[in-house]
This record gives sequence, structure tokens and C-alpha cells, in this order.
Amino acid sequence: MTEIRKNYIAGEWVTGPGQIDNINPSDLSDVIGTYAQASAEQLDHALDAAKSAQAEWAAYGLERKQAVLNAIGTEMMARAEELGTLLSREEGKPFAEGKGEVYRAGQFFTYYAAEILRQLGETADSVRPGVEIDVRREPVGTVAIISPWNFPTATASWKIAPALAYGNAVIWKPANVTPASAHALTEIISRQDIPKGLFNLVMGAGRDVGQRLVESPKVDAISFTGSVPVGRGIAAAAVQNFTRVQMEMGSKNALLVCDDADIDLAVTLALGGAFGGTGQKCTASSRLVVMDAVHDAFVEKLVAGAKAMKVGPALGEGTQIGPVVSEDQLKENLAWVEKGKNEGATLACGGERLDLGTEGYFMSPGVFTGTTNDMSINREEMFAPLACVIKVSSYEDGLAVVNDTNFGLTSGIVTRSLARATHFRRNARTGVVTVNLPTAGTDYHVPFGGRGDSSYGPREQGQTAREFYTIVKTAYISSGTPT
Repeated sequence: MTEIRKNYIAGEWVTGPGQIDNINPSDLSDVIGTYAQASAEQLDHALDAAKSAQAEWAAYGLERKQAVLNAIGTEMMARAEELGTLLSREEGKPFAEGKGEVYRAGQFFTYYAAEILRQLGETADSVRPGVEIDVRREPVGTVAIISPWNFPTATASWKIAPALAYGNAVIWKPANVTPASAHALTEIISRQDIPKGLFNLVMGAGRDVGQRLVESPKVDAISFTGSVPVGRGIAAAAVQNFTRVQMEMGSKNALLVCDDADIDLAVTLALGGAFGGTGQKCTASSRLVVMDAVHDAFVEKLVAGAKAMKVGPALGEGTQIGPVVSEDQLKENLAWVEKGKNEGATLACGGERLDLGTEGYFMSPGVFTGTTNDMSINREEMFAPLACVIKVSSYEDGLAVVNDTNFGLTSGIVTRSLARATHFRRNARTGVVTVNLPTAGTDYHVPFGGRGDSSYGPREQGQTAREFYTIVKTAYISSGTPT
């Protein structure tokens, strides 16, 4: 019989009323495992267990909590090759990216382990004589974490680690497309010195388990990464209970290539930013805004570079672009290719399904030229290995195009001009700005988030995470009259 990987609820591994098979997108004949799906009753049990466990966890000594997070992070980094292989096998990103993701996820835990000892409060004198004020932060309570499939370990970790560090309980609903990475991380956490029920893995479909989770009055905060439509639904559900929310959603990131740019550098940044992770990144450079003086030279090298990139199985030798994550995603990607052509864009290369010997969801990286910023391929998030080149006549026009979007996550500029770089950094309306770097790739010790439809609520990562995972308490203390 096939072993069913179980949910982790109230400190126990439990099966559910159903299960799903996890299929390798590089080879559809490879079933990675069978994973249990939780019931509504099991979710309710997890929520009840989390409440009592959270109070116990909050009372742990600082060094005891620190040891837990350190142990999680250290083990993840030590097992980065093993767990990265598993991640790449189920999600499709090349092995180097899978291994790097797991290692970085471990760093989130060790970073927040250190933050446990940095939780300092503030004191103040009252305007009233003999009264002192103490300001400190307390855990928000039970946090629901809903994570995406494109970074199944890293995105979850940058939510779970601060949630635990600041004293909260966690109910984690991962994406159903990538349950193996979620199960592996949970197995590590389950062996730590934590109260039963503090951390819960509840696998299931968003329309069932996810919806019940965000509607529950037993949830004190929801951290979500995913699409804008789902985010809007979560926000609508959360407001009924006044549950605090933190959401990272869509993007339409632009890289502005100026007429003074190093063209070889610009092409390298564009190729990595647009096609890394098969374009399945919220920080991907899907819009390449290029000044007309260097447009033709840039496009020629970009197309040549895209054609030269090796598409193959995630664990294959030399693979630079793996398969897309699922059949539905591939169909959607190919539909975007047709939509772009119908809008009048020129498909300069790629954008085709590939047959590479094993049945998988392989697609060649595509470059659209002759596009305008009002085309849907430049307005909506595609989440595909597709990049659109937009020609502009000046830096000012380029900046205007960069900012002409409902989103606002990342943007970048390639230039040798300090004046342009400074102006762009100050005037690009995105939460993250890069100069002579790809739009994809951020650090864990500083804030991350966007503007517009890209983000809602407090920023993630770094010390800023405490704004979401804690509540401020102000205490007034009368010292009385000395005798």
C-alpha cells in the first residue's frame, strides 16, 4: 500500500477524509507521494489546540525559544541538498535554485532566533507626576499562514519563523501543488521542544480548508501570499471578524534599460530576472522598458540569450529553466502567448511547449517585442517564462511606463548615471527598487513588500515583521509617594 503523508494537528500526525497524489512536473510518471487532505473538523481541532499551546509557548524563556528556532534553521541548512532535491522534484525549479531556497529558508529561522533576544520595549515618563510608562509587544495569538507553491519552503519560512519568534501559534495551509516541501519542514518542526498544538500543518484545497480558516473567529491574524483575486476574498472574509491581515499578491515588475547602460549587464539581468524560476516569481522582470537608442542591440542579445538557455528536467545536468508547475499553469501560459500575438505583439522567440523525452510541462522562454504598456500582457501578471519589451524615447518616458501599473512590488534600472539611479530610486513607485541588479532577489533582514495591488498590510521580513506578529501594550505604573 502507498504510504499517505499525514497532516500534523495538535501534536499528532493524522490522516484525513481524502488524499491527493503529488506529481513531478518534469516527469508525469513520477508520483512523489500521496498526501492527506484535512477535514473541517480537523481544522477546528487544530485551532482549539493552538490557542492553549500559544499561551504555553509565550511563557517559554527567551533562550528556550531561541534554541527551537536555531535548531530548525540549522537542520534545514545542513539538509539543503536533500530537501532542495525534493523541492525541485515537486515544484520544477532547477536544483541549484531548490537547494538555495532551502538554505535561505534555514537562514530565516536562525535570523529570527537571534531576534528573540532583541525584543526590547520602551519606557517613558508620564505627564502625570509619579507615573511611569512601559511599552512592550505581545504575541497576536494564533496566526493562519497560507503560502504559495512557487517558493514552497522560503515563503512559508519567512512567515512561520517570525510568527514563532514573537510568541504566536501557527496554522499552516500550504499550496496543494507542493505538499512534499511542507511536510518535510513540518517534520523538522514537530521534533522540537514546542507545546503540542503550537504548530499545525493542515493540507487541503483553498476553497475548503483555506476558506474555513480565513473565516474562523479563532484566527487572530492571517498572512497570505498568492493572487490578487484570492487576496481580495481573504480580506473580505477577515474583516467580518476584524482579523488582521498581511498579504503579498500580484506584480508586473519593470526593468528600465537606459541608453547609457552596459548592454551585456542589462541582458544578463533581464534573462535572470525574467526567466529564473521559469518566470514563476512575484519579483520576475516581466516588463523590459528599453530606451530606443539601445533597443535594437538589447533585443538582439536578449533573444540570442533566451534561445541559448537550456530547458530541461529540474534535476537534469545544466538545466537553467525547469518545467512550469502544472498542466493548468502551462495551459494558462500558452494562452498568454496567443493573447499577446492577438494584441499585435511580435513573438521574437520561444513561448512554445517542448517535448524533451519525458512527459512534462516544459516551455521555451519567450520574448515579445513591439509591445505597448496598454496591452494586457503588460497589465496583468502572467507568472510565465515570458518577457515583454517596451520601447521608450527617454528616461522620463521610461519612468512613467514603469509606474503605469496597478501593481508596485519591484522595479529596477540599468544605468551608469548616478543622477538617474538616484532619481529612479526615489521616484519609482514600488516597494523594492534595484540599481544594476535584477528585480528578483531580496535579503531576509530587511523589509519586503509592495504598493498598490501587490501588497496589503504591514511589510514582511526583517525587524519590520514585528508590526504584524505582535500587538503593542502600553502600561502605566504609579510609583506612589516615597516615605
